Amino acid sequence: MSIPRVRTTPLPGVGVQYDLTTREQRHLSVIAHRDGSRSLNVYRSDDPDACSQAFRLTAEESTALMDALTPAHRAGGRQQTGGLLHTTDLGLVAERLPLDGASHWNGRLLGETRMRTETGASIVAVLRRTGAVPSPAPDFRLAGGDTLIVIGTREGVDAAAAILGRE
Repeated sequence: MSIPRVRTTPLPGVGVQYDLTTREQRHLSVIAHRDGSRSLNVYRSDDPDACSQAFRLTAEESTALMDALTPAHRAGGRQQTGGLLHTTDLGLVAERLPLDGASHWNGRLLGETRMRTETGASIVAVLRRTGAVPSPAPDFRLAGGDTLIVIGTREGVDAAAAILGRE
């Protein structure tokens, strides 16, 4: 069985569109809007350029749908909250880990977490209301409301979540 190809198209000022043609030759697209919402579009089978149904999903609804589509990422009895971004055949996962305003790490430097040393997982980006910070340096100051994008083994990402959840 071949892996379906997803075509990615940047939509300036809007976000990114992901197009997929299913095994049954149905055209689907997801538009990832800059505000975190998603549009899920289903196109007519007799005209793959004509949209027959469109659903606008909030970021939370998108996360719930992702959870429904990928329930296998619920590891070790711990219910995920929709933070899983992707898994690979290499045994790596990328996950969103939110930082609560009351977190022990609120206002502290990223390097103080010793994340990579302690877990082997890497914080590859921090999402903040003001935008994304790719590859944050150890002197990056964390803030409540941040969402950390963490990549590592399932065990490493779970350990990272435990460190970030420390009170």
